[in-house]
Amino acid sequence: MFAPAAHPPRWSSQILYLPSDQTPGRTLLLRAAILILLFCAVLALLWVDRDGLRDQADGEISFVDVVYFSVITITTVGYGDIVPVTSRARLIDALVITPIRIFVWLLFLGTAYQLIIRQYVEGYRMAMLQTRLDRHIIVCGYGHTGSAAVKELLAKGVAASQIVVIEEHEERVRLATSAGLTALCGDAAQEAMLTRVALDKAKAVIVAAGRDDTNVLIVLTARHMNPTVRILASAKQEENVKLLRQGGANAVISPATVGGYALAAAVDQEHLTEYLLDLLTAGGRINLIERPIEPGEVGKRASDLAPDLVVRVYREGRIVSLAELQGGLTLKAGDRLILLKSVQDPATTT
Repeated sequence: MFAPAAHPPRWSSQILYLPSDQTPGRTLLLRAAILILLFCAVLALLWVDRDGLRDQADGEISFVDVVYFSVITITTVGYGDIVPVTSRARLIDALVITPIRIFVWLLFLGTAYQLIIRQYVEGYRMAMLQTRLDRHIIVCGYGHTGSAAVKELLAKGVAASQIVVIEEHEERVRLATSAGLTALCGDAAQEAMLTRVALDKAKAVIVAAGRDDTNVLIVLTARHMNPTVRILASAKQEENVKLLRQGGANAVISPATVGGYALAAAVDQEHLTEYLLDLLTAGGRINLIERPIEPGEVGKRASDLAPDLVVRVYREGRIVSLAELQGGLTLKAGDRLILLKSVQDPATTT
């Protein structure tokens, strides 16, 4: 039922916001190996040019003296008991050993940041993010479907700060952050990741990971963690729609199926698909919206809401028929309305 697909390497899915795939021990071993190689290179260079050094104690330079001088030179201790006395030795120290010394210190600082400081920085940033988030929208997947959904949300007035993206691919994370969004690089099916984005306080979760099996797993995990959050899922295969609904998705959209319907409708109807897109997008000249009935509308007829056009009413779990609406049915408290709302054309206001 589910087509296999290769997942990206784990390190690439965590390089920006999560610890690297290497353990701290392996990271230390790698950097220690680099330091040893640099030390050996400095040691060999100073041994070859040992005649340019002078020991202030006995005037002779042994191999142990070169090892000692290499250590105190790289670490910038410099007791002054062994010093370069020839011009060549001083040039080697200035032009070769000094850059190595700087690089060694950068390695030390980088290790300290990655293994110690970064954990506190990331923890602080995550705590601040969780404090800020409330009634936000979580988008799991920033591919074609996820990015299109985000673009439409922004066009409809949702603040970028209220959208959080979870994406496994680093390049897509960069695209999301360049659009002003908060993005985490990782697996949205993991409870730890959904906890980081404050799923318990979220308004809705859009699941568009690009694979139906992954989408089902994300839906199951999200529904288990938050039984009341609204979950909207994308399905590539129509037969997987029921699995997503059974997993807890409130609404499931199959882009391929919907696109097929639109293409079929366009065969004999020239303007229908354009009108449908106009209805669904925030930039259209007419918007199709759903909202609860307002207190001042109770007792009115659907025609009283002009210029807005009521096309459907949901009442107590059933759909009020169009015939009832046209027959003068009055609106009641608790009704939910779907209506067409005209958008003023900017060209007509100038």
